[in-house]
Amino acid sequence: MSSRKNTPLHLFEGFGVELEYMIVQKDSLEVSPITDKLIYDEVGAYVSDVEFGDIAWSNELVLHVVELKTNGPVQKLADLQWKMLEHVRKINQMLEKHNAMLMPTGAHPLMNPDTDTKLWPHEYNAIYEAYNQIFDCRGHGWANLQSTHLNLPFANDEEFEKLHAAIRLLLPIIPAISASSPILDGKISGFDDTRVEVYRHNQERIPSIAGKIIPERAFSKEEYEEKILKPMYADIAPYDKEGVLQDEFLNSRGAIARFQRYAIEIRLIDIQESPVADMAVLQAIVAVLQALVSERWVKLGELKKWDEEKLSCILSDVIKNGQQTVIKDFTFLSVFGYNCSENCTVGELWKYLVKETMVLDDQPEIAYALHVILSRGNLSRRILEAVGENPSIEQIKKVYSQLTVCLHNGGVFLSDKLC
Repeated sequence: MSSRKNTPLHLFEGFGVELEYMIVQKDSLEVSPITDKLIYDEVGAYVSDVEFGDIAWSNELVLHVVELKTNGPVQKLADLQWKMLEHVRKINQMLEKHNAMLMPTGAHPLMNPDTDTKLWPHEYNAIYEAYNQIFDCRGHGWANLQSTHLNLPFANDEEFEKLHAAIRLLLPIIPAISASSPILDGKISGFDDTRVEVYRHNQERIPSIAGKIIPERAFSKEEYEEKILKPMYADIAPYDKEGVLQDEFLNSRGAIARFQRYAIEIRLIDIQESPVADMAVLQAIVAVLQALVSERWVKLGELKKWDEEKLSCILSDVIKNGQQTVIKDFTFLSVFGYNCSENCTVGELWKYLVKETMVLDDQPEIAYALHVILSRGNLSRRILEAVGENPSIEQIKKVYSQLTVCLHNGGVFLSDKLC
Protein backbone atom coordinates (compact mmCIF):
# COMPACT_ATOMS: atom_id res chain seq x y z
CA MET A 1 0.00 0.00 0.00
CA SER A 2 1.48 3.29 -1.06
CA SER A 3 1.16 6.51 0.87
CA ARG A 4 -0.41 9.59 -0.69
CA LYS A 5 3.13 10.46 -1.89
CA ASN A 6 3.37 7.04 -3.59
CA THR A 7 6.13 5.87 -1.27
CA PRO A 8 5.58 2.24 -0.20
CA LEU A 9 4.73 1.91 3.47
CA HIS A 10 6.49 -0.58 5.71
CA LEU A 11 4.70 -3.34 7.61
CA PHE A 12 1.78 -2.05 9.69
CA GLU A 13 2.58 1.61 8.95
CA GLY A 14 -0.84 2.05 7.37
CA PHE A 15 -4.19 0.35 6.94
CA GLY A 16 -6.84 0.35 4.24
CA VAL A 17 -10.38 -0.67 5.17
CA GLU A 18 -13.42 -1.29 2.95
CA LEU A 19 -16.92 -1.95 4.30
CA GLU A 20 -19.68 -3.22 1.98
CA TYR A 21 -23.35 -2.68 2.84
CA MET A 22 -26.53 -3.66 1.07
CA ILE A 23 -29.31 -1.14 0.43
CA VAL A 24 -32.76 -2.46 1.31
CA GLN A 25 -36.32 -1.17 1.49
CA LYS A 26 -37.28 -0.11 5.01
CA ASP A 27 -40.60 -1.91 5.15
CA SER A 28 -39.92 -5.17 3.31
CA LEU A 29 -36.10 -5.47 3.53
CA GLU A 30 -36.10 -6.29 -0.19
CA VAL A 31 -32.84 -5.31 -1.86
CA SER A 32 -32.99 -1.86 -3.41
CA PRO A 33 -30.77 -1.41 -6.51
CA ILE A 34 -30.21 2.33 -6.16
CA THR A 35 -26.51 2.82 -5.37
CA ASP A 36 -26.20 4.89 -8.54
CA LYS A 37 -29.10 7.09 -7.41
CA LEU A 38 -27.42 7.54 -4.02
CA ILE A 39 -24.17 8.65 -5.64
CA TYR A 40 -26.02 10.87 -8.13
CA ASP A 41 -27.91 12.55 -5.29
CA GLU A 42 -24.58 13.45 -3.70
CA VAL A 43 -22.48 14.60 -6.68
CA GLY A 44 -24.87 14.96 -9.61
CA ALA A 45 -23.16 12.30 -11.73
CA TYR A 46 -23.03 8.51 -12.09
CA VAL A 47 -19.44 7.99 -10.95
CA SER A 48 -17.77 5.06 -9.23
CA ASP A 49 -16.11 6.95 -6.37
CA VAL A 50 -17.10 9.87 -4.18
CA GLU A 51 -14.42 11.30 -1.89
CA PHE A 52 -15.03 12.98 1.46
CA GLY A 53 -11.51 13.63 2.75
CA ASP A 54 -10.45 10.54 4.72
CA ILE A 55 -13.48 8.44 3.66
CA ALA A 56 -14.85 7.59 0.21
CA TRP A 57 -17.90 5.81 -1.19
CA SER A 58 -17.81 3.52 -4.20
CA ASN A 59 -19.98 1.15 -6.17
CA GLU A 60 -19.64 -2.62 -6.38
CA LEU A 61 -20.64 -5.27 -8.93
CA VAL A 62 -24.34 -5.03 -8.10
CA LEU A 63 -26.55 -1.98 -7.75
CA HIS A 64 -27.79 -2.74 -4.22
CA VAL A 65 -24.33 -2.61 -2.59
CA VAL A 66 -22.36 0.48 -1.59
CA GLU A 67 -18.83 0.45 -0.20
CA LEU A 68 -17.39 2.79 2.42
CA LYS A 69 -13.60 2.89 2.44
CA THR A 70 -10.62 4.76 3.72
CA ASN A 71 -9.50 7.21 1.04
CA GLY A 72 -5.91 5.98 1.07
CA PRO A 73 -4.12 4.42 4.03
CA VAL A 74 -4.78 5.53 7.60
CA GLN A 75 -2.12 5.36 10.31
CA LYS A 76 -4.23 3.47 12.84
CA LEU A 77 -7.48 1.54 13.11
CA ALA A 78 -8.38 2.97 16.53
CA ASP A 79 -11.36 5.34 16.30
CA LEU A 80 -11.89 4.67 12.57
CA GLN A 81 -15.28 3.22 13.48
CA TRP A 82 -16.62 6.68 14.29
CA LYS A 83 -15.71 8.08 10.87
CA MET A 84 -17.34 5.09 9.17
CA LEU A 85 -20.42 5.40 11.38
CA GLU A 86 -20.78 9.07 10.45
CA HIS A 87 -21.04 8.07 6.79
CA VAL A 88 -23.45 5.21 7.53
CA ARG A 89 -25.76 7.77 9.11
CA LYS A 90 -25.32 10.25 6.27
CA ILE A 91 -26.22 7.58 3.72
CA ASN A 92 -29.22 6.43 5.75
CA GLN A 93 -30.47 10.01 5.88
CA MET A 94 -30.07 10.34 2.10
CA LEU A 95 -31.85 7.04 1.49
CA GLU A 96 -34.95 8.10 3.43
CA LYS A 97 -36.52 9.70 0.35
CA HIS A 98 -36.27 6.29 -1.37
CA ASN A 99 -37.78 4.57 1.71
CA ALA A 100 -34.50 2.67 1.94
CA MET A 101 -31.67 2.07 4.40
CA LEU A 102 -28.38 0.21 4.83
CA MET A 103 -28.40 -3.34 6.18
CA PRO A 104 -25.34 -5.19 7.51
CA THR A 105 -24.22 -8.86 7.54
CA GLY A 106 -22.37 -10.92 4.96
CA ALA A 107 -25.43 -12.03 2.98
CA HIS A 108 -29.07 -11.04 2.58
CA PRO A 109 -31.14 -13.83 4.15
CA LEU A 110 -34.09 -13.52 1.76
CA MET A 111 -32.68 -12.25 -1.55
CA ASN A 112 -33.43 -14.18 -4.72
CA PRO A 113 -30.35 -13.50 -6.86
CA ASP A 114 -32.00 -14.87 -10.01
CA THR A 115 -34.60 -12.11 -9.99
CA ASP A 116 -33.10 -9.37 -7.78
CA THR A 117 -29.66 -8.94 -9.37
CA LYS A 118 -28.94 -5.73 -11.26
CA LEU A 119 -25.36 -4.99 -12.30
CA TRP A 120 -23.73 -1.57 -12.02
CA PRO A 121 -24.41 -0.08 -15.51
CA HIS A 122 -22.09 2.94 -15.47
CA GLU A 123 -18.34 3.48 -15.17
CA TYR A 124 -16.25 0.24 -15.34
CA ASN A 125 -19.32 -1.69 -16.51
CA ALA A 126 -17.17 -3.55 -19.08
CA ILE A 127 -15.41 -5.39 -16.27
CA TYR A 128 -18.67 -6.40 -14.62
CA GLU A 129 -20.20 -7.52 -17.91
CA ALA A 130 -17.11 -9.63 -18.63
CA TYR A 131 -17.56 -11.41 -15.30
CA ASN A 132 -21.27 -11.84 -16.00
CA GLN A 133 -20.72 -13.38 -19.43
CA ILE A 134 -18.23 -15.90 -18.07
CA PHE A 135 -19.77 -16.82 -14.70
CA ASP A 136 -23.39 -15.51 -14.69
CA CYS A 137 -23.32 -13.18 -11.70
CA ARG A 138 -26.87 -13.89 -10.55
CA GLY A 139 -25.70 -16.44 -7.97
CA HIS A 140 -25.43 -15.79 -4.26
CA GLY A 141 -21.62 -15.94 -4.49
CA TRP A 142 -21.66 -12.94 -6.82
CA ALA A 143 -24.75 -10.87 -6.14
CA ASN A 144 -25.35 -11.51 -2.45
CA LEU A 145 -22.20 -11.11 -0.43
CA GLN A 146 -20.96 -8.21 1.66
CA SER A 147 -17.50 -8.26 3.16
CA THR A 148 -14.92 -6.23 5.01
CA HIS A 149 -11.56 -5.88 3.27
CA LEU A 150 -8.34 -5.15 5.15
CA ASN A 151 -5.35 -3.88 3.17
CA LEU A 152 -1.91 -4.23 4.79
CA PRO A 153 1.28 -2.74 3.31
CA PHE A 154 4.69 -4.16 2.49
CA ALA A 155 7.64 -2.20 1.11
CA ASN A 156 9.72 -4.93 -0.54
CA ASP A 157 10.03 -8.68 -1.12
CA GLU A 158 11.41 -9.32 2.37
CA GLU A 159 8.37 -7.72 3.98
CA PHE A 160 6.01 -9.42 1.54
CA GLU A 161 7.50 -12.78 2.52
CA LYS A 162 6.82 -12.19 6.23
CA LEU A 163 3.35 -10.74 5.78
CA HIS A 164 2.12 -13.33 3.29
CA ALA A 165 3.42 -16.19 5.45
CA ALA A 166 1.62 -14.81 8.49
CA ILE A 167 -1.66 -14.09 6.69
CA ARG A 168 -1.80 -17.59 5.19
CA LEU A 169 -1.64 -19.12 8.68
CA LEU A 170 -4.30 -16.85 10.15
CA LEU A 171 -6.83 -17.02 7.29
CA PRO A 172 -8.34 -20.41 8.25
CA ILE A 173 -9.50 -19.20 11.66
CA ILE A 174 -10.70 -15.69 10.75
CA PRO A 175 -14.32 -16.74 10.00
CA ALA A 176 -14.60 -18.00 13.58
CA ILE A 177 -14.85 -14.39 14.74
CA SER A 178 -16.15 -12.73 11.57
CA ALA A 179 -18.90 -15.03 10.23
CA SER A 180 -22.21 -13.18 9.86
CA SER A 181 -24.10 -15.07 7.15
CA PRO A 182 -26.01 -18.07 8.57
CA ILE A 183 -29.18 -17.77 6.45
CA LEU A 184 -29.79 -17.92 2.68
CA ASP A 185 -33.05 -18.23 0.77
CA GLY A 186 -34.98 -17.83 4.01
CA LYS A 187 -33.46 -20.97 5.53
CA ILE A 188 -30.69 -21.71 8.00
CA SER A 189 -27.84 -22.91 5.80
CA GLY A 190 -25.92 -25.08 8.26
CA PHE A 191 -22.78 -22.93 7.82
CA ASP A 192 -21.59 -20.17 10.11
CA ASP A 193 -20.05 -18.44 7.10
CA THR A 194 -22.37 -19.14 4.18
CA ARG A 195 -20.95 -16.17 2.27
CA VAL A 196 -17.48 -17.72 2.10
CA GLU A 197 -18.93 -21.17 1.45
CA VAL A 198 -20.74 -20.02 -1.70
CA TYR A 199 -17.93 -17.62 -2.63
CA ARG A 200 -15.34 -20.37 -2.79
CA HIS A 201 -17.44 -22.27 -5.33
CA ASN A 202 -18.62 -19.43 -7.56
CA GLN A 203 -15.71 -19.59 -10.01
CA GLU A 204 -15.19 -23.36 -10.25
CA ARG A 205 -15.43 -23.08 -14.03
CA ILE A 206 -11.88 -21.67 -13.84
CA PRO A 207 -10.43 -23.13 -10.61
CA SER A 208 -7.14 -21.20 -10.69
CA ILE A 209 -8.92 -17.91 -9.97
CA ALA A 210 -9.84 -18.77 -6.37
CA GLY A 211 -7.61 -21.79 -5.82
CA LYS A 212 -8.13 -23.28 -2.37
CA ILE A 213 -9.01 -19.78 -1.00
CA ILE A 214 -5.83 -20.13 1.07
CA PRO A 215 -3.06 -18.77 -1.20
CA GLU A 216 -0.26 -21.01 -2.40
CA ARG A 217 3.20 -20.95 -0.82
CA ALA A 218 4.58 -17.94 -2.67
CA PHE A 219 6.89 -15.58 -0.81
CA SER A 220 8.26 -13.16 -3.41
CA LYS A 221 6.75 -11.17 -6.26
CA GLU A 222 8.39 -13.41 -8.84
CA GLU A 223 7.21 -16.59 -7.12
CA TYR A 224 3.69 -15.19 -6.73
CA GLU A 225 3.48 -14.28 -10.40
CA GLU A 226 4.67 -17.72 -11.49
CA LYS A 227 2.50 -19.76 -9.12
CA ILE A 228 -0.68 -17.69 -8.97
CA LEU A 229 -1.03 -14.80 -11.41
CA LYS A 230 0.29 -16.22 -14.70
CA PRO A 231 -1.71 -19.49 -14.55
CA MET A 232 -4.84 -17.52 -13.69
CA TYR A 233 -4.35 -15.06 -16.57
CA ALA A 234 -3.71 -17.91 -18.99
CA ASP A 235 -6.82 -19.81 -17.89
CA ILE A 236 -9.15 -16.80 -18.19
CA ALA A 237 -7.76 -15.65 -21.57
CA PRO A 238 -9.96 -17.88 -23.81
CA TYR A 239 -13.07 -16.45 -22.12
CA ASP A 240 -11.82 -12.85 -21.89
CA LYS A 241 -11.26 -11.87 -25.54
CA GLU A 242 -10.93 -8.16 -24.74
CA GLY A 243 -8.40 -8.77 -21.95
CA VAL A 244 -10.27 -6.62 -19.41
CA LEU A 245 -9.78 -9.18 -16.62
CA GLN A 246 -6.01 -9.58 -16.98
CA ASP A 247 -5.33 -7.84 -13.68
CA GLU A 248 -4.52 -8.57 -10.05
CA PHE A 249 -8.15 -7.98 -9.04
CA LEU A 250 -9.10 -11.20 -10.87
CA ASN A 251 -7.48 -13.16 -8.04
CA SER A 252 -10.25 -14.37 -5.73
CA ARG A 253 -8.30 -16.03 -2.93
CA GLY A 254 -9.06 -15.15 0.67
CA ALA A 255 -6.08 -12.80 0.59
CA ILE A 256 -4.61 -11.36 -2.60
CA ALA A 257 -1.33 -9.62 -3.31
CA ARG A 258 -1.76 -6.17 -4.87
CA PHE A 259 1.78 -5.45 -6.08
CA GLN A 260 0.56 -2.35 -7.91
CA ARG A 261 -0.23 -0.79 -4.55
CA TYR A 262 2.28 -2.68 -2.35
CA ALA A 263 -0.39 -4.32 -0.22
CA ILE A 264 -2.01 -7.63 0.63
CA GLU A 265 -5.80 -7.44 0.75
CA ILE A 266 -7.59 -9.81 3.13
CA ARG A 267 -11.03 -10.54 1.65
CA LEU A 268 -12.25 -13.39 3.84
CA ILE A 269 -14.01 -11.25 6.46
CA ASP A 270 -17.81 -11.01 6.63
CA ILE A 271 -19.06 -7.52 7.44
CA GLN A 272 -20.40 -7.12 10.97
CA GLU A 273 -23.44 -5.43 12.49
CA SER A 274 -21.69 -2.06 12.88
CA PRO A 275 -18.31 -0.42 12.25
CA VAL A 276 -17.51 -0.85 15.96
CA ALA A 277 -17.72 -4.63 15.60
CA ASP A 278 -15.82 -4.49 12.29
CA MET A 279 -12.92 -2.61 13.86
CA ALA A 280 -12.87 -5.06 16.77
CA VAL A 281 -12.43 -7.95 14.33
CA LEU A 282 -9.81 -6.06 12.29
CA GLN A 283 -7.80 -5.02 15.33
CA ALA A 284 -7.73 -8.62 16.56
CA ILE A 285 -6.51 -9.81 13.15
CA VAL A 286 -3.79 -7.15 13.00
CA ALA A 287 -2.59 -7.88 16.55
CA VAL A 288 -2.11 -11.57 15.79
CA LEU A 289 -0.43 -10.86 12.45
CA GLN A 290 2.03 -8.50 14.15
CA ALA A 291 2.93 -11.25 16.59
CA LEU A 292 3.41 -13.80 13.80
CA VAL A 293 5.49 -11.42 11.66
CA SER A 294 7.74 -10.61 14.63
CA GLU A 295 8.30 -14.38 15.11
CA ARG A 296 6.93 -14.19 18.63
CA TRP A 297 6.03 -17.87 18.73
CA VAL A 298 7.82 -19.58 15.84
CA LYS A 299 10.40 -18.63 13.23
CA LEU A 300 9.41 -17.48 9.76
CA GLY A 301 10.62 -20.76 8.28
CA GLU A 302 7.98 -22.63 10.26
CA LEU A 303 5.22 -20.37 8.96
CA LYS A 304 6.31 -20.88 5.36
CA LYS A 305 6.15 -24.68 5.58
CA TRP A 306 2.37 -24.89 5.73
CA ASP A 307 0.72 -26.26 2.60
CA GLU A 308 -2.52 -24.67 1.38
CA GLU A 309 -4.23 -28.09 1.36
CA LYS A 310 -3.85 -28.51 5.13
CA LEU A 311 -4.84 -24.93 5.81
CA SER A 312 -7.88 -25.13 3.54
CA CYS A 313 -9.11 -28.20 5.43
CA ILE A 314 -9.06 -26.19 8.65
CA LEU A 315 -10.81 -23.33 6.87
CA SER A 316 -13.58 -25.65 5.64
CA ASP A 317 -14.30 -26.78 9.20
CA VAL A 318 -14.31 -23.20 10.50
CA ILE A 319 -16.64 -22.02 7.70
CA LYS A 320 -19.15 -24.61 8.90
CA ASN A 321 -18.67 -24.69 12.66
CA GLY A 322 -17.08 -21.37 13.58
CA GLN A 323 -15.67 -21.14 17.08
CA GLN A 324 -16.96 -24.63 17.87
CA THR A 325 -14.47 -26.13 15.40
CA VAL A 326 -12.15 -28.57 17.15
CA ILE A 327 -8.49 -28.27 16.21
CA LYS A 328 -6.77 -31.65 16.38
CA ASP A 329 -3.47 -30.55 14.84
CA PHE A 330 -1.26 -29.53 17.76
CA THR A 331 1.42 -28.32 15.36
CA PHE A 332 -1.00 -25.72 14.00
CA LEU A 333 -1.78 -24.56 17.52
CA SER A 334 1.92 -24.29 18.34
CA VAL A 335 2.36 -21.76 15.51
CA PHE A 336 0.38 -19.40 17.76
CA GLY A 337 2.21 -20.44 20.92
CA TYR A 338 -0.88 -22.21 22.20
CA ASN A 339 -0.16 -25.39 24.14
CA CYS A 340 -3.12 -27.72 24.34
CA SER A 341 -2.89 -31.16 25.92
CA GLU A 342 -6.15 -32.29 24.34
CA ASN A 343 -8.35 -31.15 21.48
CA CYS A 344 -9.34 -27.50 21.80
CA THR A 345 -11.70 -25.26 19.89
CA VAL A 346 -10.96 -22.32 17.64
CA GLY A 347 -12.96 -20.20 20.05
CA GLU A 348 -10.56 -21.10 22.86
CA LEU A 349 -7.63 -20.31 20.59
CA TRP A 350 -9.04 -16.86 19.80
CA LYS A 351 -9.63 -16.07 23.48
CA TYR A 352 -5.99 -16.87 24.12
CA LEU A 353 -4.81 -14.83 21.12
CA VAL A 354 -6.78 -11.73 22.10
CA LYS A 355 -5.53 -11.94 25.68
CA GLU A 356 -1.92 -12.43 24.55
CA THR A 357 -1.74 -9.74 21.86
CA MET A 358 -4.18 -6.94 22.68
CA VAL A 359 -4.39 -4.16 25.27
CA LEU A 360 -7.70 -2.34 24.99
CA ASP A 361 -7.87 -0.24 28.16
CA ASP A 362 -8.35 2.94 26.12
CA GLN A 363 -10.87 1.39 23.68
CA PRO A 364 -13.82 0.19 25.78
CA GLU A 365 -16.15 -0.16 22.77
CA ILE A 366 -13.68 -2.43 20.96
CA ALA A 367 -13.05 -4.44 24.13
CA TYR A 368 -16.78 -4.92 24.63
CA ALA A 369 -17.35 -5.98 21.02
CA LEU A 370 -14.59 -8.59 21.24
CA HIS A 371 -15.96 -9.80 24.57
CA VAL A 372 -19.35 -10.37 22.97
CA ILE A 373 -17.86 -12.15 19.96
CA LEU A 374 -15.76 -14.47 22.12
CA SER A 375 -18.34 -15.12 24.84
CA ARG A 376 -21.63 -15.11 22.92
CA GLY A 377 -20.32 -16.25 19.54
CA ASN A 378 -19.74 -14.67 16.15
CA LEU A 379 -22.60 -12.67 14.65
CA SER A 380 -23.90 -15.75 12.82
CA ARG A 381 -24.39 -17.59 16.10
CA ARG A 382 -26.09 -14.60 17.69
CA ILE A 383 -28.42 -14.26 14.71
CA LEU A 384 -29.33 -17.96 14.94
CA GLU A 385 -29.96 -17.58 18.66
CA ALA A 386 -32.34 -14.71 17.88
CA VAL A 387 -34.30 -16.31 15.03
CA GLY A 388 -34.60 -19.76 16.62
CA GLU A 389 -34.94 -23.10 14.87
CA ASN A 390 -36.90 -23.19 11.59
CA PRO A 391 -37.59 -19.45 11.63
CA SER A 392 -40.44 -17.89 9.70
CA ILE A 393 -39.86 -15.14 7.14
CA GLU A 394 -41.45 -12.72 9.61
CA GLN A 395 -39.01 -13.71 12.37
CA ILE A 396 -36.02 -13.37 10.03
CA LYS A 397 -37.21 -9.90 8.98
CA LYS A 398 -37.66 -8.90 12.62
CA VAL A 399 -34.11 -9.87 13.55
CA TYR A 400 -32.51 -8.30 10.48
CA SER A 401 -34.49 -5.11 11.10
CA GLN A 402 -32.90 -5.06 14.55
CA LEU A 403 -29.51 -5.40 12.87
CA THR A 404 -30.19 -2.29 10.79
CA VAL A 405 -30.77 -0.44 14.07
CA CYS A 406 -27.45 -1.77 15.38
CA LEU A 407 -25.73 -0.48 12.26
CA HIS A 408 -27.20 3.01 12.54
CA ASN A 409 -26.55 3.22 16.30
CA GLY A 410 -23.04 1.75 16.15
CA GLY A 411 -24.00 -1.01 18.56
CA VAL A 412 -23.22 -4.68 19.11
CA PHE A 413 -26.00 -7.20 18.50
CA LEU A 414 -27.28 -9.40 21.30
CA SER A 415 -30.42 -11.44 20.86
CA ASP A 416 -31.77 -10.41 24.26
CA LYS A 417 -30.92 -6.69 24.22
CA LEU A 418 -31.59 -3.67 22.05
CA CYS A 419 -28.56 -2.12 20.31
